[in-house]
Amino acid sequence: MPYKEKKVERLYYTIGEVAEMFDVNTSLIRYWEKEFDIIRPKKNKKGNRLFTPKDIENFHIIYHLVKERGMTLKGARKKLRENRQETIDNFEIVRILQNIRKALTEIRDQM
Repeated sequence: MPYKEKKVERLYYTIGEVAEMFDVNTSLIRYWEKEFDIIRPKKNKKGNRLFTPKDIENFHIIYHLVKERGMTLKGARKKLRENRQETIDNFEIVRILQNIRKALTEIRDQM
């Protein structure tokens, strides 16, 4: 059986890396951290924030609600509090559909 390399997933991401992932300022990341209780980064001895992959996933959901769907922060908090699982399921469906669209576009461009 051939050797397959595993995709290396990091345990922690710095605030700068998270901000770069979403193409936003670090101040927005800090602000969302205060506004949404689902984001709880660890802090090292220096006080630097270290975000877990779960935090990144939560940022994806918040980013989707606020930036892509145009909800207010209050509305996004309410939606996550009232029906969190439905919100996560809808986000996953949107992400899967976006990946399918990207793959189909790549196939079309190769033809």
